[in-house]
Amino acid sequence: MPRLFVALQLPDGIRASVARLCQGLPDARWTPDDSLHLTLRFIGDVDMPCFQEIGEMLASITAPPFDLALRGIGQFPPRGPLRHLWAGVEAGEELARLRRRIDHVVREAGIELERRRFVPHVTLARFRQPPPVERMASWLARRNLFRTESFPVDSFTLFSSRLRPEGSLYTIEAEYDFVRGVLFQP
Repeated sequence: MPRLFVALQLPDGIRASVARLCQGLPDARWTPDDSLHLTLRFIGDVDMPCFQEIGEMLASITAPPFDLALRGIGQFPPRGPLRHLWAGVEAGEELARLRRRIDHVVREAGIELERRRFVPHVTLARFRQPPPVERMASWLARRNLFRTESFPVDSFTLFSSRLRPEGSLYTIEAEYDFVRGVLFQP
């Protein structure tokens, strides 16, 4: 059963900027450069008929291209022991609208959606044990003004993921252009 999510891929230059943040905390499990992305909707494990249905339905989504920028550093959970470190997203209504369209497709395919509030972000690192407070404060102080140039968004991607001890392995299942529909589907 594929484990699916829908995400935005980052342009090479933006990904390189983000990758430069991914160092300096020895206890972190840093996200590999080629796995950096902005998750729009985690879908989870689905059977093959549902996988095919979602893939076909996502192709119906159209939207005008828009711009995004990454800005700031944050953590999950917002209070309590650090588990995830992320780069924030400076986005407008266009990203929220795209997310709602994707959610509609996923619901139509019979998938129950998580109820958590959508906080657009790019995961930088995960922690089994939070780093010492002083080390984390120092790391954040040197990087808290992080910001990228804006970049165009004109497509989104359906990924599958396979969990492994060393981290998830992501596979592109399909890419969807906002105007032209499916760009790639194996």
